[in-house]
Formats: sequence, structure tokens, C-alpha cells
Amino acid sequence: MNPLSDRVQALRQRIQRACEACGRNSDSVELLPVSKRQPPLLIRHAAELGFRTFGENYVQEGIGKAQEMPDLHFVLIGPLQRNKAKPALEHFQEIMTIDRPELALRLQQLSAELGLARRVWVQVDLWGETTKWGGCSGSGIDALLRMLAGDPGLTLHGFMAIPPPGIPQAFSELAAMRDTWQQKLGRSLRLSMGMSDDLEEAVTAGSDQVRIGTAFFGERA
Repeated sequence: MNPLSDRVQALRQRIQRACEACGRNSDSVELLPVSKRQPPLLIRHAAELGFRTFGENYVQEGIGKAQEMPDLHFVLIGPLQRNKAKPALEHFQEIMTIDRPELALRLQQLSAELGLARRVWVQVDLWGETTKWGGCSGSGIDALLRMLAGDPGLTLHGFMAIPPPGIPQAFSELAAMRDTWQQKLGRSLRLSMGMSDDLEEAVTAGSDQVRIGTAFFGERA
């Protein structure tokens, strides 16, 4: 028996109940397994259950897994420094933590030089937690989106965030921000928010993707 089956079933039930409570279709919420510090064997067990994409927090660790398991996709959900932008672009299928113009510019230059096309997300921080979690402030989003608009190599996919605990309205604030930018840009944008402990609140507010580590794989080594 697959050692992750019960965990995955429990998570899908949580997502389904949260969707039913707010009138959403559970198929509208993507479950992204976060494989940080998890061994390749467990990732393979997840793949046996149908998962093909995994979130990684650390560039070097994620690159190692991408090289070992080229049939799977890995996306970067952790902070990215400019000096690691090239290997990150080469090995991750998506970069979910663009949070400053200089990083966006570096990725644009590299994608053109390497001939690579990648989906990217803007990481936002509406609560002044930048030094802890990373993220672009609400006032800085406009500049980042202008840089990414129409870029042939980097396709803006949406927003991701790690709301700090103790702010109950955080998820609804993020959803409202996403709605505002969808109207401004005239296109749909996905919203990635919610983790093991708060996925229900995120789904209720309108999250399209929840990033789950511990509740999916168990405690990290």
C-alpha cells in the first residue's frame, strides 16, 4: 500500500468540504505537494498517486531532485537570489517567488539568452512581513507587473503569498487584490495561498492552489 494514500485522501476530503461550504467545485483547487527536505522515494510514492508537480523551497535541493527525476516537474516556492537565477530558470518549470524588479529583470535577460520560457508568479506581502517571508509590497506590484507584461519568455501566471498568522482577514485581502488586478489587466490570474494548517480559510477566500508539505508527506527529516 502506498504510504501517502491516507494523507492524500484526508487532504482531498478537507478541500472538498471547504469547497462545498463556500459553493466551489473542488476541481478548481490544485493541491501542490511541497517536497522540501523529503526523500526521492516519498516523491515517487506521490507520483504513483498521480502528482507530477512538486514545490521546492531551496534552489540546490530542488535542482538535485529535478536532475534525479526528470519525468517530474519542480517549481520554486522559496526565495531566489539573483546569483542563482540561471540554474533556477534552467531546472524549475515555474518560479513562484518573483518579488522585486531586479530579480524580474535578471530572469528576463536569462530567459532570452537561454531561449527558455517559464511561467512565473509574483510573491506579494501586504502586511509588512517582507524581511521574514519575502514578497513584494502592495505598492510595488504595479512596477513588477509592468515589467512582466508581454514578456515572451516569462508568462505571468498569478500571485502567491504566505500570510502571517494572526491576521484573519489576510486571505480575503489577497483575494481582493487578485480581483483588482484581474480587472486592470483584463485577464485571469491564479492565486496560490494556504498551507497545511489553514487551507480551509484559503479555499473559502478563493485560493486556486494550496501548497501542502507536512500534511501531505509527514514531518520532514
